[in-house]
Amino acid sequence: MKSTPSTRPQESGESAGRTDLGRRIAARRTDLGLSREELGQRCGADANYIAYLEERAASPAISTLVRMADVLGVTVDDLTGASAGRVRGRSTARLDTALVPLDEDECRTLLGTYGVGRIAVFTPEGPAVLPVNYLIAGADIAFRTAAEALAARAAGTEVAFEIDNIDDVTAGGWSVLAVGELEAVTDPAEIRHLTATARSQPWAGGTRTHWMKLTPVRLTGRRVTHES
Repeated sequence: MKSTPSTRPQESGESAGRTDLGRRIAARRTDLGLSREELGQRCGADANYIAYLEERAASPAISTLVRMADVLGVTVDDLTGASAGRVRGRSTARLDTALVPLDEDECRTLLGTYGVGRIAVFTPEGPAVLPVNYLIAGADIAFRTAAEALAARAAGTEVAFEIDNIDDVTAGGWSVLAVGELEAVTDPAEIRHLTATARSQPWAGGTRTHWMKLTPVRLTGRRVTHES
């Protein structure tokens, strides 16, 4: 008889308490704004099972991890921690690979599922690419930085913003690129809204309360696919 993800998973010993797997599932689910019920519905489980995975030591079946990783927009290795500390992109390319353009709607959807990207700006010393924690606010891509930072000084110039996903297991992935003018957010009501909407503080730490936004005038993306 085929088991379902709503059954009690095999435990790793008898220890209880949140594991790294549980923390990653909970963090990614929260970042996407999903409840346990919503995540369970999308990956064929129930809310109690999701709670169990997040809060207790468990070894879910690989099929469950594959479905959950797909819903969360990450890889199984990302969830289990197998990719931690590993340089990505060293897998051998497959012979059946094709590079497929993404339409604008799919690009916007992918932008909304991630929280860290890279902003490319021009400086007197040359181009610079900076990682930032970002959020989507309507049509805008917004992020916080320090008032004296390179990104803040790039206000009024054309910049590029990029996110991507790399899957070494399948030798595949995708990328999304947004181009437009970078602006400083100065309206107090807009600043309050962005601050209230942000789910976390910038990972870089320090005083980063200067909001910037980019309204894309060009939004493109590509995905590596395999015919078989």
